Amino acid sequence: MEKLEPRPLPWGTRTFIMGIINLTPDSFSGDGLVGHESLVEAALQQAEVFLRDCADILDVGGESTRPGAEAVSEAEELERVIPVIEALVRNFPSVRISVDTYKANVAGKALEVGAQWVNDIWGLRADPELAGVVAAAEVPVILMHNRSAPGSTELRSRLGGRYIGLEYQDLIGEIREELMISVLLAHESGISDEHIILDPGIGFGKTVAQNLELVDRLDEIKALGYPLLVGPSRKSFIGYTLDLTPDERVEGTAAAVALSIDRGADMIRVHDVGVMSRVARMTDAIIRREEKSISKS
Repeated sequence: MEKLEPRPLPWGTRTFIMGIINLTPDSFSGDGLVGHESLVEAALQQAEVFLRDCADILDVGGESTRPGAEAVSEAEELERVIPVIEALVRNFPSVRISVDTYKANVAGKALEVGAQWVNDIWGLRADPELAGVVAAAEVPVILMHNRSAPGSTELRSRLGGRYIGLEYQDLIGEIREELMISVLLAHESGISDEHIILDPGIGFGKTVAQNLELVDRLDEIKALGYPLLVGPSRKSFIGYTLDLTPDERVEGTAAAVALSIDRGADMIRVHDVGVMSRVARMTDAIIRREEKSISKS
């Protein structure tokens, strides 16, 4: 089979599923694969399960983004990510693969070996070279809102890290404004609108209360006119709301996923692909029934 070339997804037809492949030892969710005897083999096994469970795209990341996580060097990130992407392309050549990185060199090498999307948690603000790499490759890019800052986190042993004391005068208005700054950076580098996906950054530089409000008001982010990716999976706002550890947050994640889809999410980024795929299909069956009846008439 030939390697899949980048192409837009048919947004609006259903909710798409992004499965998270964490190539880290310190993922907040407890599913980091570093430490397995063979990182590549562990990633392939996880990918096989995700694809069986109807994942549409695999998001491969080599650096933890949990609150308070230590930065990973470019060399170490490349060592984790590139062999896995190469193996995924060989074994699953028809599957979309996204590289979760904000580093231009990591993204460039990942695209060279077969990744087709770039997922940037800093919305093109962390590395000024990344936008040019994406534009040259003509691939989709996920631009995420992020106000994470050192010293603004609280860590509890059971529940993990959360952000505290982060002030917004206008939560949704400021998220919209800052996302559009990232869109402008994309445009200035030649990235077309058809390749831009927005992510409001649930859990990144937002308190528990702010995350709850953001989920409820996602339709105001969707109104910007771009496909919307939402990643509530196992996040600390669920854990602190329900007083549950990451491995106990499946029901809370399901509630956030269903509400996100109702508010306009086009894609959900999740750890529990099988369960959340069923949640998405059921939610689609409810909220998209008018669209289907109109298309048949």
